[in-house]
Amino acid sequence: MIHWIEEDQPRSARWRSENGNPAPKRVVIADDRMTADTAYRLACEGTGMLWRGDFQNARQLLQALARRAEPKAEKRGKPRKQPTSPTDAFNLHRQAQSQRARTLGMLLLPFEADYSIPLRRAPDVHLACNEAYGAPTEPFVASLRELLGLIGAHEWRKKGVEIAALGEGQRIHPHYGVYSPVRGEYIELVAAAPLPSTKLAFDIGTGTGVLAALLAKRGVQRVVATDMDPRALSCARENLLRLNLDNKVTLQQADLFPEGRAPLVICNPPWIPARPSSPIEHAVYDPESRMLRGFLSGLAQHLEPGGEGWLILSDLAEHLGLRSRPELLAAIDTAGLQVLGKTDIRPLHPKVSDQTDPLHAARAAELTSLWRLAVR
Repeated sequence: MIHWIEEDQPRSARWRSENGNPAPKRVVIADDRMTADTAYRLACEGTGMLWRGDFQNARQLLQALARRAEPKAEKRGKPRKQPTSPTDAFNLHRQAQSQRARTLGMLLLPFEADYSIPLRRAPDVHLACNEAYGAPTEPFVASLRELLGLIGAHEWRKKGVEIAALGEGQRIHPHYGVYSPVRGEYIELVAAAPLPSTKLAFDIGTGTGVLAALLAKRGVQRVVATDMDPRALSCARENLLRLNLDNKVTLQQADLFPEGRAPLVICNPPWIPARPSSPIEHAVYDPESRMLRGFLSGLAQHLEPGGEGWLILSDLAEHLGLRSRPELLAAIDTAGLQVLGKTDIRPLHPKVSDQTDPLHAARAAELTSLWRLAVR
C-alpha cells in the first residue's frame, strides 16, 4: 500500500509497480504550481509526488525531470569518475540507469478501479492497462513513467514489428513485458542456416514466438515452443494464430525443454549475465548465465541422434568482460557437446554507431552468432 496525507486526512491506495519498485515512503500532493526544480529535489530525496493537476502538465514535468537527470558536465576540480575497464563501464552505466529510473519514477498518478485517471486532459488508457495488468479490480497508484511504458507497449502491440523472413508484410506483435524482436539479425541467422531436419524442432524460450513461426514457415512440420512466462505464451499464441501457424506449433509452459527429443533444438537465451531490474529485462539479462548453462547442460538429453542444437548468442558480454570465450567453450565441452559450425552477423541497431553511448566500444565490436552444436 502507499500512504499520504491529503486535506489533513490520511489516505492510502494499492501501490502498483511492474518493475517491483517499492512504494515511496514519503508522498506529497503535487499539481500545476510545482516547479521542475522543486520536483527534481523531491524526487532525488525519494519523495513521491501524487499528481492532482493537469495530466499533460505532468508529462511536461516528467520531461523536465528527465533533462535534469541527464549526466552533468564535469564540475571544476571534480572530474567525473572514469571507468577503468569495460566491466566497470557497464556497472557504472547500470548504476546510472537505475538511479535515473528511481528519480523519474517519483511522479505518481491515481487510477480508479476501472483504469480511468481522474485528472484533467487524461487519456483513455483502459486498453493499455488491461493488456498489461489484466482485468481491473481496485483503485491504485502507479508512476507516470510506468504508465507511459504501458502506452508505448500498447502501440507496439497494435503496430507490430515487420519480420522480412516471415514473408512480405508479415508482423510480430509483442505484448507488454515480452521482448520485441526489433534486433532482426538473429532472425536472419536462423532463416539462413541449413535445417538438419524438417520433422520436428524445439524452440526453447519462445518469447513472441518469432523463431517458432520462422521454423514453421521454413517447412518444419511440427514445432514445440516453450516458455515459463504466461505473458510470453499468450503473446506467442496470438502471433501464431495471426500467421495461421497455430496448427504447426504447440506451446508449452516449461522450464527450458519439453519432454522427448528432436532433431533440432533452438535457443536464443539472454545475452548478458547480470541481474535484470524489470520484467522486460529478463530477455536480455540472465544472472550467472543460468538459462545459457541450463540449455547447454540439458541439450544432449533432448537431441535425437545426429541432431543439432542451435544456440543464438551475442558476444557483447565478452567485450564487457562479463563472460569469456573460454568459459563458453568450456561449458559446451562439459555438456558433452561439440561445435559443428558458427555463423556470425554484425548488429545494425542505432547504438552501434552512437559514440556518446558509455558502452560504445563494446557495442561496436559486437557479433551475434548461431552456434551449431551436436552431441560429441
